[in-house]
Amino acid sequence: MPVHKVLVVGGGITGSVLSLALARRGADVDLVEISPQWFGVGHGITVQGNALKALRSVGVLDRVLARAVPFDLMRLRRADGSLITELMTPHTGGPDLPSTAGALRSDLQDALCDEVYARGVQVRLGLSVDRLDQSPGHVDVTFTDGTTGRYDLVVGADGINSAMRALIGLPQRPRPVGMSIFRVVGERPAEMDCAEVYYGGPRFKAGYSPISADQCYAYLLDENLDASLIGPRAPLSLLRERGAGYGGTWGRVVDSLPQDTPVDYRWIEAVLVDEPWHRGRALVVGDAAHACPPLIAQGAAMCLEDAVLLAELVTGEGPLERALEHFMSRRLPRVRMVLRNSLQLAEWEIHPGTPGADPARIMSETLQSLTAAA
Repeated sequence: MPVHKVLVVGGGITGSVLSLALARRGADVDLVEISPQWFGVGHGITVQGNALKALRSVGVLDRVLARAVPFDLMRLRRADGSLITELMTPHTGGPDLPSTAGALRSDLQDALCDEVYARGVQVRLGLSVDRLDQSPGHVDVTFTDGTTGRYDLVVGADGINSAMRALIGLPQRPRPVGMSIFRVVGERPAEMDCAEVYYGGPRFKAGYSPISADQCYAYLLDENLDASLIGPRAPLSLLRERGAGYGGTWGRVVDSLPQDTPVDYRWIEAVLVDEPWHRGRALVVGDAAHACPPLIAQGAAMCLEDAVLLAELVTGEGPLERALEHFMSRRLPRVRMVLRNSLQLAEWEIHPGTPGADPARIMSETLQSLTAAA
């Protein structure tokens, strides 16, 4: 096969799935993660069918679904909670998988971490890559602790603020899209059986998803507030103030949150490396190569599709250069379409009343197109 010894940089969802996919195909994998502790953050994540398909391929789907909440529809509501419409969502992972599952991000990451160790991946925490020296047949890596290693392939899966992107010579940087998100985990009401989105209120929109038998993930999309608020401990009082005017189940969830509830606040950013993601035997994937606003909930799925396909191609037959070219021909058009449509939705939400705006159509068409193989 073109590669045997692979370094994966970044131990999040993308890097973990990539490490598992490579290991299951016989590669010798090292994974490095800059954090000295390896665990997922606690807020929710929407995992659509094509992401579930990727999780099944690396052996963790059953464990994830044991705690997650699968559902096949989405409801759109007015700010007061009254129903606008109910939409069935396409099965992007195939008819035998749920179209969507809501999960606690830490549950997903814990399942991946355990499987990575079980598969024999060599995991090193608290360090990253300081330098790459490429030769025609290998890459010599100097790590931030001064140690070195030689690899057939180095893959940066280190997120939207990727250091690997610049290290291999890709100049793209994330840019704010003009909206931000508050995120909390709260108690799941009995009536919450799927994702629901509230339109027409004082902010861009509010919504929630069930993520376990007794928990839900609620969010509020807002304009960009002061950058000093960014982080995992924004004031709950600010979320309630900004979310005043949204009723129904959303209002009850937020009103019932304990005063010490962690509130994560972030500006939403986007990035696209609209050129080959590789330089020689080093490349970036996932959010390091493409990250979009979460308005179609395809961010994780696009990352996991990258991971599974890359592992398949670089452990197949033929030279690495051809495998990477094939990878780009498969991935770039697909992620470009998702990013373009996500940015269009963001633009319509920032400027409500735009003539011709049809968010439901864009969402449905995008998801329907993703039922095709990645």
